Amino acid sequence: MSYISKPSAEPCVTTFDEFVRLADYSLMDTLNADPDATGDGDDHCARQVFSGHFVPVNPTPLAEPEYVTHSSTFFNELGLSDELALNVQFRRVFSGDLSATHEPMRQVGWATGYALSIYGTEYTQQCPFGTGNGYGDGRAISVFEGILNGQRWEMQLKGGGTTPYCRGADGRAVLRSSVREFLAQEYMQALGVPTSRSLTLYVSKSETVTRPWYSQDSHSTDPDILVDNPVAISTRVAPSFLRVGQLELFARRARSNAHPGALEELRMIVSHLIEREYKSNINQHLVFADQLVELAKQFRRRLTSLVANWQRVGYCQGNYNSDNCAAGGFTLDYGPFGFCEVFDPDFQPWTGGGEHFSFFNQPIAAEANYHMFWTAVRPLLAEDTEALERFDQVRHGFAEAMQKQIQKMWAAKLGLTEYNPKLLKKLMQLMIHSEVDYIIFFRELSHIPADVSALKKSFYVKTSQQLDEQWQAWLTSWRDLVFKDGNLAEISASMKQTNPKYAWREWLIVPAYQQAMQGDYTLVRELQEVLSYPYDEQSQEVEDKYYRLKPRAFFNVGGVSHYSCSS
Repeated sequence: MSYISKPSAEPCVTTFDEFVRLADYSLMDTLNADPDATGDGDDHCARQVFSGHFVPVNPTPLAEPEYVTHSSTFFNELGLSDELALNVQFRRVFSGDLSATHEPMRQVGWATGYALSIYGTEYTQQCPFGTGNGYGDGRAISVFEGILNGQRWEMQLKGGGTTPYCRGADGRAVLRSSVREFLAQEYMQALGVPTSRSLTLYVSKSETVTRPWYSQDSHSTDPDILVDNPVAISTRVAPSFLRVGQLELFARRARSNAHPGALEELRMIVSHLIEREYKSNINQHLVFADQLVELAKQFRRRLTSLVANWQRVGYCQGNYNSDNCAAGGFTLDYGPFGFCEVFDPDFQPWTGGGEHFSFFNQPIAAEANYHMFWTAVRPLLAEDTEALERFDQVRHGFAEAMQKQIQKMWAAKLGLTEYNPKLLKKLMQLMIHSEVDYIIFFRELSHIPADVSALKKSFYVKTSQQLDEQWQAWLTSWRDLVFKDGNLAEISASMKQTNPKYAWREWLIVPAYQQAMQGDYTLVRELQEVLSYPYDEQSQEVEDKYYRLKPRAFFNVGGVSHYSCSS
């Protein structure tokens, strides 16, 4: 799959000049720029964008950028030397100053527009013009595309300043949200969940922005104070940043005949998606209609697998709109995300998300996004009835494909060769009644214990004798099935590679970004190391600190148990 990078035996790119020579801009070279854009990238005021696939725009450099961290793991995969992260020119570029670069890398970046749909309903009112023509990358600016270690990657600055899509905002990201996104992307990669990646994180030593946030130990649902935050730029990397919302935008323009080239621009962006994200999966010699049918199959396979993986590791996207749904089928946009600790199918970390984007509703949200993908691409098959019928059949099979992936995931978490709905239903009831920690419970279950007492380190409440007896009966039934399926040692080992030991726990992340705001990045780097090996038995010191239940003091605390999208 396109989200898996190739390992590098040793760094081959050690200088900034060597890095620059890897630039190769397929998006800007093959797609259409907004004809109303400026040529020099000085395009920072909110405005309507009526056509084109991208707007050339310069990022706004951080004042006095300072290195926080980089992903050594990802640098190695890309064939980059770790020293590059500290290189003066490299730091300038990835803290927003493109004047530091030279050909073939360009001194202008680009932002893209997209549509917004929520659960299959398109919205335009979030756009300040009421038309949807001002909605897109408001503070994310791509600055590099190239071939690294044999694979094409795009590098995007999050918090890189205003673009025509900024909707009147300041275009900046704060250090708090930047630390979260940086750590989360690499944690998800270590978990084996398809994701955008983290490259570098720089912070300004002098520039701040004011954001609403939570006071210490606040139990408020919404932020209750204003906080001055250091401004940061994180660089996220992916094969592309093409989203379902982008396809929707071009389909909407085609439907309304917004301009003479609207349908052709839709065809171009879909062709570009296939080239960027599905080249290894779709035969380029197929006629275009057959490529689209295959695209529908491949995207469905990736999306259903992705959401099953999210549930496997306890991840909740929080706000799974179509503009947050990568058309390449990986996790994108770590804003109001969270990881389930006390098991709750309705877990939702984002105060603005509602039940429809909760933990166990993510498969339904994914289908709504897939529906918008299907709706957007369909006009390109209007003249091929037979291909359109096959395309529609793929869409209609989404729910069944999703169900199969979810069932396969639950069987793997339980160490079983077959999904057992009755066993799982009873387990869910017991998990809810005992308020189990989702990650610790399944990790302890991976040892295949004979007695329920071994699982109680994952319980947040004291159980009754009656509940213990129910647990013991369930455990015995489950163990009987496991025994039938084969070697216990092998099944236990497999379960431990399915059920991670080390989880993202917001109450352990908060001190890291709080210390980082004071200029101490020690804890950020420590978390980076621990979360890089989530399935491993790490040191006793690490286990004592990171493998434990959430303290009661953090329950229902704003900024820890729940948070707004303020970033």
